[in-house]
Amino acid sequence: MPTELSPTARALRTLEILQSRTAGVTADELAASLGVTERAARRYVGILREAGVPVHSARGPYGGYRLGRGARLPPVVFTEPEALGLVMAVLDGQPAAADPDADDLVGAALGKVIRALPESVGRQAAALREHASAAPDRQASRPDPALTSTLVAASAVRRRVLVTYRSESGNEWEAEVDPWAVVVRYGRWYLLCHSHHADAIRTYRIDRVRAVRETAHGFEMPDGLDPVAVLEENLGKGWEFPTRVVFDAPMADVLPSIRPPMGRLEPSGDGCVLVGSTRNPTMYAQEWLAQLPLAFRVEGGEELRAAVQALATRFTAAVTDET
Repeated sequence: MPTELSPTARALRTLEILQSRTAGVTADELAASLGVTERAARRYVGILREAGVPVHSARGPYGGYRLGRGARLPPVVFTEPEALGLVMAVLDGQPAAADPDADDLVGAALGKVIRALPESVGRQAAALREHASAAPDRQASRPDPALTSTLVAASAVRRRVLVTYRSESGNEWEAEVDPWAVVVRYGRWYLLCHSHHADAIRTYRIDRVRAVRETAHGFEMPDGLDPVAVLEENLGKGWEFPTRVVFDAPMADVLPSIRPPMGRLEPSGDGCVLVGSTRNPTMYAQEWLAQLPLAFRVEGGEELRAAVQALATRFTAAVTDET
């Protein structure tokens, strides 16, 4: 660390280190990061305490300094690349936040962050927000922040919940579930859970959750759970209409073109077969099968075969010369 830094600059650097090390940092680790002696590092901790920053210390092998909770801290300081990266990430995930005058929750929060930045950094971040144009992801959907927070909190404390859910068709029901994890996938937020009524893994879109209520029951998380992998595996299961698509190409050639919600790809003879289910055969045919760069045969179910036949008829009519 440069020796010309002032005590104030090193104290702010100390705060930054403590903010990034939530598990705590020892005096010798702090001294090494600051490039000073342990005695000097303790002095910078003392400066923070005098300024009202709650820095706690604990002895022992797992001891060290850590920040307390619930107190007002000095503003977080961003570098210019960090600030611009934050604005870009927000606009990528929430295009509506680009308009400072729009009634958008995320946009309002982004505006507060930009206004709190130092002038030189804030000017660049504000310019990026003003002049960047973000196209909304038509597949994305934003769930209610309060309901999402409740599900995350229940998952963290391993508490079973009652979820009121409304399907795309408008049917509404209540399910008692163990909320294993909240997973964000391609702009959509999902609850990965175990349904006690179905005694099976379920994935619910959180934007369709209407209410969440904690129960008095706890639950155990499955050992070694990989929420993203389990979500991907189960998105293509449990829907109303079965699907079965056969490929003559080797599985290794087909796999890169298959999205997990389409089903499970299995070897079959010299080729492979895609087995799954869907709630919307027309969407499955138009948005997924029609995009495949490989030849295939639809063996089932009947609803998907009908959807593919209707699509093929429409495409054929589009290139048929009328006399």
